[in-house]
Amino acid sequence: SRNRLSTCKQARSECIFNLKDLEYFVLVFYNYHIKILFFLYTRRMMFLKNKKMRNNQNMYYQKNFKKELKIHNVNFQKKFYSLQELKHNHDIENSTKRCTNKYLQYFYSSMFNLLDYITFFFLKKFSDINNMGNRNTSPFQSLKKLPTPLDESQCVIYKHELLICGGSGERACYSYHILKNEYNFICDYPSDVKLYGHCVVKLVDNNQTTLLSFGGSPKHTLVMKYVSVWSNISNKSNEFNNYNQWIPFTDSHNFPIQIGRDIDDYYGMRAMIGGMNNNLLFITYYPKNISVFDLNTFQFIKHDTLPTDNSIFLHCFVSNSENGQGQKMIKTNKEKNKQNYQMLLFYRKTGLSIGYNEDNNIFQFHKLPVCEDIASFCAYAYVYVNDVIFFFGGLNYPNVSKLVHEYSIQENKWITFENTLPGPLRGCVAILSEEDYLHIIGGQDDKTTIVSTHIKTKVRIWDPLQLLKNEIKCIIRCWLRISGIKLGWIDDFDKIILKYREKNYF
Repeated sequence: SRNRLSTCKQARSECIFNLKDLEYFVLVFYNYHIKILFFLYTRRMMFLKNKKMRNNQNMYYQKNFKKELKIHNVNFQKKFYSLQELKHNHDIENSTKRCTNKYLQYFYSSMFNLLDYITFFFLKKFSDINNMGNRNTSPFQSLKKLPTPLDESQCVIYKHELLICGGSGERACYSYHILKNEYNFICDYPSDVKLYGHCVVKLVDNNQTTLLSFGGSPKHTLVMKYVSVWSNISNKSNEFNNYNQWIPFTDSHNFPIQIGRDIDDYYGMRAMIGGMNNNLLFITYYPKNISVFDLNTFQFIKHDTLPTDNSIFLHCFVSNSENGQGQKMIKTNKEKNKQNYQMLLFYRKTGLSIGYNEDNNIFQFHKLPVCEDIASFCAYAYVYVNDVIFFFGGLNYPNVSKLVHEYSIQENKWITFENTLPGPLRGCVAILSEEDYLHIIGGQDDKTTIVSTHIKTKVRIWDPLQLLKNEIKCIIRCWLRISGIKLGWIDDFDKIILKYREKNYF
């Protein structure tokens, strides 16, 4: 490897080889290599989804799978050598040809070694998934049970902690440490607060973590400044005395603020933080209402009616944005200051895409399709992950579902998975951790028993594209390390190629 690296450095020092030509080969290699990966992965996923496939057919497929891999490796090499011949036919000087041949010889060798590495890397993952299917094991992993059963709970992510904030009839709040698989008590809601269909959001503040709990029936409005209960705060200064407890939400003059009018029914409402400065609270609630509350002025600035035939509660309400705060800016030459925030709402047969223009204070609504398998359900757990929404369980009284659904925002399509929850659940909550795991917490089973269930599952099991998104940077780093050259690769290349591949293969 040192000899190869010295050859590479020698070619670079002579400054004869054009780096743009090399980048051209890099992009071509990347393009064809991604084709192979998606082909292998989609074939494997199609195989796993076919329950009627028997074991003898499984062995037959695995043999053909290896043959197909060898054929693609051969074709892959032929394409690159044909490109090399094409480059040699160009009118360039002999000295340039000589150095280019050395450089490309090293380059091809490095690329094929990398191909073998990545092929082994992905085949190992295919083998793990395939073995899981043959053992008929669940894609869900059971974690330590909740300290107390919780229904219609609220959960917020904080670093490596899941902050679980009460539930229907239960005032206790806990912190679950993801790495330790342990719970720690935070505090109780005040004794005069009754929780029933409430909502908790995390306010955006760079200096501290503040939780806002409001709504439910009857309504309440409280805040909590949180400091990790896994750190020793007992020896810290008195400034932490008011932390980790629910206190009234007040303005700058210390006057209590109540979110919600007397006529508003906030049971089972949903909310999110958005706005250009993350100062707007979007609230959707029974029967067909959407409101905007300004957290700076402590006033409602908009009330509107949702175009739906169904009365909504315990529904799905998420932001369609990269930062998860409901922000998606659309700027044009004529309207540079216009901000359009995209949100999605699902409830039974209702599917809505909601756009809000902050400058004009106007909502725009567009209807979305809803899968028949989920069209009669509500009270499901849901979570937004990279332009995809996952739905777990749900209620269509008296039936409780254990199905898992996926809605692709980009493709505007639904998928009902064959893998299901370990058991029927309704009123549970789902959240994405920093380790790319989906956690499903609490809820009720089909016997209306409130459970203390806590399970998790890998995102990439449900979203094959997520596997590539998470591993692509690791692959590129390995690629650069093996080749020993600096290609000037930027993240935009990843996004461009991923979008192209999504369009053609998914």
